[in-house]
Amino acid sequence: MNYEKIDKCSVSNGIGVRTVLWVSGCDIHCHNCQNPQTWDFNSGIPFTEDTMQEILEDLSKPYIKGLTLSGGHPLDPQNAPKVLEIVKRVKMVFPNKDIWLYTGYTWEQIIEIDKSYEDHEVNSPSPLDVVKFCDVLVDGAYVDELRDISLPVRGSSIQRIIDVQKSLEQNKVILWQE
Repeated sequence: MNYEKIDKCSVSNGIGVRTVLWVSGCDIHCHNCQNPQTWDFNSGIPFTEDTMQEILEDLSKPYIKGLTLSGGHPLDPQNAPKVLEIVKRVKMVFPNKDIWLYTGYTWEQIIEIDKSYEDHEVNSPSPLDVVKFCDVLVDGAYVDELRDISLPVRGSSIQRIIDVQKSLEQNKVILWQE
């Protein structure tokens, strides 16, 4: 997996001061996407163990609330295996830091895609295998006609901010509340 950049002190990609990993590669191609440079899976820098160490070092700072994964598309099948490794490692090392993930998939699509996977987490994790390690999911493709700059941490009104763990517990979408 490649990535475009790491923001080490972001306040616009989730709540609190965050480390943001911008992954490369997206096949959704939302009209007027804010990051079209992230669409190419071959652009950017290869994600290595040194990259992981850089993220963990940044997350060790007490003022960093957590990690945000954006892009590009972290849940794309080409990115999901590495993203799964990342979220597992972050949760193991920093169980009290939260993980936010932006995806062009809706929650319902993630659940439906998961039903078609037989070999979870082994060779090709489903999007849900990744999402289970996250705290907050901003779901849905950006829709330019529904752009609303007054909304916190998302670009269009169709996108939802979902509390992942509560949604999994209750088997339905539970919106995140600060």
